[in-house]
Amino acid sequence: MERRNVGAIEAGKRIVVSEECVRNTSVLNGEKERYPGLDGLRTYAILGIIVMHVLANGGYDLQGFIGQKMIPSFYNLVFLFMMVSAFGMCCGYYNRIRNGSISVDRFYNRRFSRIWPFFAVLNVLNVVIAPSKSVLYEMFANLTICFGLLPNVRMSVIGVGWTLGVIFVFYLLFPFFCYLMGNKKRAYLTLGVSFIFNILCTIYFHTDRSNIVYSSVYFVVGGLIYLNREKMKQFVERKKLLSILLMFFTLLLYFKIGENTVTMVLACGSFLVVALECREMGILSNPFTKFINGISFEMYLCHMAIYRGLEKLNLAHVFDNDVMSYITMCLGTVLGTAAFSVAAQISIKRVKECVCRR
Repeated sequence: MERRNVGAIEAGKRIVVSEECVRNTSVLNGEKERYPGLDGLRTYAILGIIVMHVLANGGYDLQGFIGQKMIPSFYNLVFLFMMVSAFGMCCGYYNRIRNGSISVDRFYNRRFSRIWPFFAVLNVLNVVIAPSKSVLYEMFANLTICFGLLPNVRMSVIGVGWTLGVIFVFYLLFPFFCYLMGNKKRAYLTLGVSFIFNILCTIYFHTDRSNIVYSSVYFVVGGLIYLNREKMKQFVERKKLLSILLMFFTLLLYFKIGENTVTMVLACGSFLVVALECREMGILSNPFTKFINGISFEMYLCHMAIYRGLEKLNLAHVFDNDVMSYITMCLGTVLGTAAFSVAAQISIKRVKECVCRR
């Protein structure tokens, strides 16, 4: 009996070691690591940004903490997008960039093919709807996707696209980013420099979040979480309740002290760390979050256009009660944005297939 138990234990150990070896080998070979919790982070971030923009533009009189403080603070969820973007890019490309298993052409082709088609469609639609000289100028800059390199740029065409400008500059710099994240000593030094730059951007250079140097600290933190992902995931697995309490503590600091780089880094970072341990079919990973995650990029770029369309149809205040009107407008904007995003994805996919056949 004892021999059987010992044999079972040894077999179990071999299975665990084998699974660990397979995981490590897949990482070294450049296969993308999968963290289901990231679906939820992107989903709730985009939904939060949509309801924030509806409130900011609709003139709804919402009282209390939720209407006066919480929903307006969702504007800063763009920093969570940046952090998750850096982490996700590291999952997919960090090892491949480091070991040279992906070519420069393949890397940038993937970035352009993912971003450019839908963004180009929105720009063309904007020119057709409201043609002007300034719109043409901005469309040209947008179509290069390099407008994030312009100093203190303010785009009126697809105004929310400034985030794409910053993230695309991060993509351009990603090989250099991998060098900076090459070891933990260099990575922590980069974190310190990025924090100092963030402060100098505010007090001396007078640039804001639309500048890659100002926002670089969030990308660096995302990279550092990637480098320490195994230890952080194990900590959350062992002490899940403590991890969740720490996450809520960072939110308390954010709302108590106010929004600044430190509180936002702590809050966004804690969300990302807790999400590392999330498994399938949880609050962060389920069919709904997977669906929204798949169209989150499109939803972010087009949601204000959908909102303006509903506004022109006089649907912004269909009830005398501001709360009911706001909820209705939020639902309409989310559903309309999701429908447009899915339709655009399908259309672009079919166009690509037709082009490839030729």
